[in-house]
Amino acid sequence: MQNNSRRKADAARPPMGWNSWDCFGGSVTEAEVLANAEYMARHLKPYGWDTVVVDIQWYEPDAGTHGYQPVSDPVLDEWGRQLPAPGRFPSAADGSFRHLADRVHALGLRFGLHMMRGIPRKAVELDLPVLGGNTTAAQIADRDNVCPWNPDNYGIDHSVPGAQAFYDSQLALFAEWGVDFVKLDDVLYPPTQSTEIAAYSEAIDRCGRPIVLSLSPGKQLSLAHLDDLGRHAETWRISDDLWDDWGQLKEMFQRAARWAPHQRPGAWADADMLPLGRLGVRAHVGDARDSNLTIDEQRTMMSLWVMMRSPLMFGGHLPDTPPDTLELLQNPDVLGVLSSTGSREIVRDWSLVIWRADFPDHEVCAVFWLGDEPGELTVQLSDVGAEGRERARDLWAGEDVVVKDDSVRLTVPAHGVRLLELS
Repeated sequence: MQNNSRRKADAARPPMGWNSWDCFGGSVTEAEVLANAEYMARHLKPYGWDTVVVDIQWYEPDAGTHGYQPVSDPVLDEWGRQLPAPGRFPSAADGSFRHLADRVHALGLRFGLHMMRGIPRKAVELDLPVLGGNTTAAQIADRDNVCPWNPDNYGIDHSVPGAQAFYDSQLALFAEWGVDFVKLDDVLYPPTQSTEIAAYSEAIDRCGRPIVLSLSPGKQLSLAHLDDLGRHAETWRISDDLWDDWGQLKEMFQRAARWAPHQRPGAWADADMLPLGRLGVRAHVGDARDSNLTIDEQRTMMSLWVMMRSPLMFGGHLPDTPPDTLELLQNPDVLGVLSSTGSREIVRDWSLVIWRADFPDHEVCAVFWLGDEPGELTVQLSDVGAEGRERARDLWAGEDVVVKDDSVRLTVPAHGVRLLELS
């Protein structure tokens, strides 16, 4: 295996889309994928949302309870590669996601899949041949390198001749299907699986189709891996699964501040999916519900994600999105902050947190108030490096804020934010 850099497109903005995990766990169906894709095409595509991702265990006929099967019995081809379960994806009766991908592409969107690292345990037990590798699944399996929370696969021993061929064949199949995005799981959870990441990245290079590689999850992820991550992937998670809980959102501030200075086109740290809208329809965590985050907390989440320039992957069932949440996804001024440079946290003082993002002719400052009661604040423009600016506009409200004596007076809701363009 060659350990060199992927030939990646340096996208100016991080990916934006929808992922099925927060609402359907591992049980999403073809009809549900298409319903979300069609909604995105109608309501969100004009604002930059363009990727539809089918999350975990799409190859599992029985999704189990709460949309997740802890011991998978996957549908496999003769080479041990996972195929979509036809009972959930009727158009895949021929063993291909090509038909569903074509439907998504026809809407002007990109099609993505979730994958666990490694080789299916079932393929190893059956000792199926590896396409193009002159070896078998049992010979390349690393039985001591298993995901601690999902037993579907064994790791791959890449010191074995022919081991790379399994990922090469898997990505060649995805390229035939028209896959544009792969979320590769259990590669960042301690320990970081550097060899697996490099092998998967190389397989994408060899498949002949540009495919975005998104790595997950990133619990306790160290900046020591930054260079390798940037070489091999377009996005990487910096947290464990994030749910609709204010305490978890509050914790994300310190992670975002640590990674934001290192964001660059084509290499994005990812603060995880947006657990907004209708969640838990058949999810792994919680029952069916609208997001437990208040609208102010949702606005805070969106503001932190765009200021950090994180990928934006909506987690709720889009057709059931409440109108006030949908408005958060359709604000072009707010989403435009993703195109900024030099975003960083510049103030942290008890409940007050201020971020700044730079543009050629103005700055955007996010004034967050993490307190449990509204905050009455005076923000000195000199404190945010914007002294002399004469105009402040609230990007969420679309209204001007008075600038007086080189400062602005703000009322910020509890757990809320004021997102200001200073010019």
